[in-house]
Amino acid sequence: MLNSFKLSLQYILPKLWLTRLAGWGASKRAGWLTKLVIDLFVKYYKVDMTEAQKPDTASYRTFNDFFVRPLRDDVRPLNTDPNILVMPADGVISQLGRIEEDKILQAKGHNYSLEALLAGNYLMADKFRNGTFVTTYLSPRDYHRVHMPCNGILREMIYVPGDLFSVNHLTAQNVPNLFARNERVICLFDTEFGPMAQILVGATIVGSIETVWAGTITPPR
Repeated sequence: MLNSFKLSLQYILPKLWLTRLAGWGASKRAGWLTKLVIDLFVKYYKVDMTEAQKPDTASYRTFNDFFVRPLRDDVRPLNTDPNILVMPADGVISQLGRIEEDKILQAKGHNYSLEALLAGNYLMADKFRNGTFVTTYLSPRDYHRVHMPCNGILREMIYVPGDLFSVNHLTAQNVPNLFARNERVICLFDTEFGPMAQILVGATIVGSIETVWAGTITPPR
């Protein structure tokens, strides 16, 4: 019953306006109020601040600064074997496996189209048919930066407008074509392992996507 109510809200609530409002508030320098919001967030989501380069919540000028806080260098030691791909994000692997022709597993009983995920670009999709995919879920408590799993050269970047559904386990199991309908940024790389796409998917409240080479990509909220 509760899950049904939560899913109904995903379709009823004005997700774009909520995200725009949250983005406005998260970018403001509000002194003690910013610290209070961060402290409440840390407590509610059980964020481990000992892993952060700046463990003191008072050191963050805005909530956005806190949300993308860098971790200490020694917290996530990397495997230096050049034949191994490193996990690119500090979250939970929700799905991984083979891409069966054009189908990618979203959740048990739910697939979505590779070509739709890549915004209808069939030439790009051809590079990945029968390849391998990994879906990583970043919860609110997680470190919200994405890294390269190996060395690579950026060849193309595509911004795809779309919805802003939440991307948690509940919506993944119940919202058809979730990742292919949400706003996202597709980054295509050449690597020694072959072509690789990193796809950064927006969500309710978290609708801003930024890269080190292009800055903020998604439209202003």
